[in-house]
Amino acid sequence: MRSWFYARLAMSNIRKNAETYFPYVLASSATVMMFYDMLFLLFSREVRGMSDSDILRTVLYLGAIVTGFFAFILLLYINSFVIKRRKKEFGLFNILGMEKKHIARIMLLETVFVGFLCIALGLAAGVLFSKAALLLFLNILKVKPSFGFEVPAEAVAITVPFFGGVFLLNLLYNAFQVYRSKPVELLKGGNVGEKEPRTKWLIALVGAAALGSGYYIAITTESPLAVVGLFFVAVLLVIVGTYGLFTAGSIAILKMLRKNKTFYYRTNPFIAVSGMIYRMKQNAAGLASICILSTAVIIMLSSTVSLYVGLEDVLRTQYIREISISAYDATDEQIRELEAAVAETVEREGLAVRNPVAVRYVSEMALQDGSSFTGIRTAGYSFRNATLLMFMTAEEYNRLEGGNMQVAEGEAMVYVVKGKIPGDTMDLNGYSLRIRGYLDRFGAVEQFLVGVNRMLAQNYVVITANEQDLFRAHESLIGEKEGYTYNYLFDTGAGREAQLRLVSALKDKLKGLHVDGYAAGREESRQVFLSVYGVLFFLGLFLGALFILGTVLIIYYKQISEGYDDKARFAIMLKVGLSHDEIKKAIRFQVLSVFFLPLAMAVIHIAAAFPAVSRLLALLNLNNVPLYMLCTAITILVFGVCYAMIYMLTARTYYRIVRA
Repeated sequence: MRSWFYARLAMSNIRKNAETYFPYVLASSATVMMFYDMLFLLFSREVRGMSDSDILRTVLYLGAIVTGFFAFILLLYINSFVIKRRKKEFGLFNILGMEKKHIARIMLLETVFVGFLCIALGLAAGVLFSKAALLLFLNILKVKPSFGFEVPAEAVAITVPFFGGVFLLNLLYNAFQVYRSKPVELLKGGNVGEKEPRTKWLIALVGAAALGSGYYIAITTESPLAVVGLFFVAVLLVIVGTYGLFTAGSIAILKMLRKNKTFYYRTNPFIAVSGMIYRMKQNAAGLASICILSTAVIIMLSSTVSLYVGLEDVLRTQYIREISISAYDATDEQIRELEAAVAETVEREGLAVRNPVAVRYVSEMALQDGSSFTGIRTAGYSFRNATLLMFMTAEEYNRLEGGNMQVAEGEAMVYVVKGKIPGDTMDLNGYSLRIRGYLDRFGAVEQFLVGVNRMLAQNYVVITANEQDLFRAHESLIGEKEGYTYNYLFDTGAGREAQLRLVSALKDKLKGLHVDGYAAGREESRQVFLSVYGVLFFLGLFLGALFILGTVLIIYYKQISEGYDDKARFAIMLKVGLSHDEIKKAIRFQVLSVFFLPLAMAVIHIAAAFPAVSRLLALLNLNNVPLYMLCTAITILVFGVCYAMIYMLTARTYYRIVRA
């Protein structure tokens, strides 16, 4: 009988706090659903059976980890708001005679009821929508789906205990909050922490310095390879800076506004600024979280959409012709043998070579220090100073460009793809070449190097007098002699299937030659690129939806919490003469000020991160910066509209609470 009493009381408490619990149940069920669906895709027979399943499942596995981690943080965060609203209720129970162990029993039963409901609803929704998620996933990858339905046991076996553990942690946190608090403190639970905070200039300065450092790294790091190593450092600095500025900097700004008598002593600013200062500790963490989540959503969606939409640009950057033949460390004789084998294979397939590009050169990665270059093989690697040196003879240049360039022995003409060489001499690890001059353009090579151009901070084509100078320069960098790198690119004008057959035949033919070479084709690589960018696009949509859910819930609970806290304050203002319209205007001013500050800051973050993200996309062969810019602008616009809709909902709820 006694146990039934606690169970009925727990159920009654949940019903009475429906306004608080309903979004919590909805959010928890949604995260369970999304986590299960991600695991469903990971363990699905259809995904496992795909040719490139290893790539797909690796990305999905990472997506499942991110989804689980975010769900864990989100539910703990939301629970902190829920327990804050319930403290007064538990304090009342305590004063009326309930011991804390009895309150703990009620909390246990509430957690069991809510947890079971959330997991059950989430799993049911996950199973219901799993096929839809799979169809969307396959449609993005342009793969024909098969008929059938499955519920992977592994997905259920991971989802249930994971979220069970999350609810258990929430219970332990709530019980600890009640256990360590005195009854009087519980009754004042909604007002705890409302003491006006001090201006912490040190934190504000550290936040500004961290944010500035993150921006500096993102804007000034030119090499995409260097960005890989520094991007997450920049992200961490921006996160630290955002929290520092919102926590301490916002208080300083608000207090400065308060000192501005012309601005402050008006109804709307007076109510808004005074209220925000009063509880800025609570506001700051929520606003910073909203800012970070908004930034993550926009960057994730814009970059993955850019990659998916720009797939054709990516393929044409990677393959400037339909067919690509490459050979390494090749002699002149091996190159001639390779050319003959390719011509024979193309003819046997009933096709013709169109728009051929043949380039013969030697290249090496080096570290540049002014006019000095040291081979990476001997000096070690450095992202920041990595340089590609591409050597070819004047004879090869004249063949490609139809010119008549003459270069004396010991001299070189240089085509600067990217970078700068001071002085008139190149020191190649002890071997010097005098720079006779610089080329304004090199049409035959510009297309060929477009991908590499984006990946490195420095890139030069060095044209020597003859093969002796070329191999001396190359050997000085690596300490040994190597042959030519040879690239033969051409179109056929044939259809997809014919191109695939030709690439397959070329690969078989190359196996019989005494040359280290390979054949590849644009159409052959299309499905691989589509799989990689498709799964990233799907993950961007999936995680973007999850992050938006998190943003909405943080905003909702922050405003609900503040609404209840402000209720008494606005009641007093009504009594001293403020009208409902004046209070509504003040609310609108306060909510607008607080609400759109994180979005404005997020847009600034995105602008600062744009150079770094565009360089990261270059590593994935997307060099279409205008496309990424357009996708970013559209994403910001769409997100801004959604954000405004959330504002209207939140403002209405906030006003309803304070007016009640």
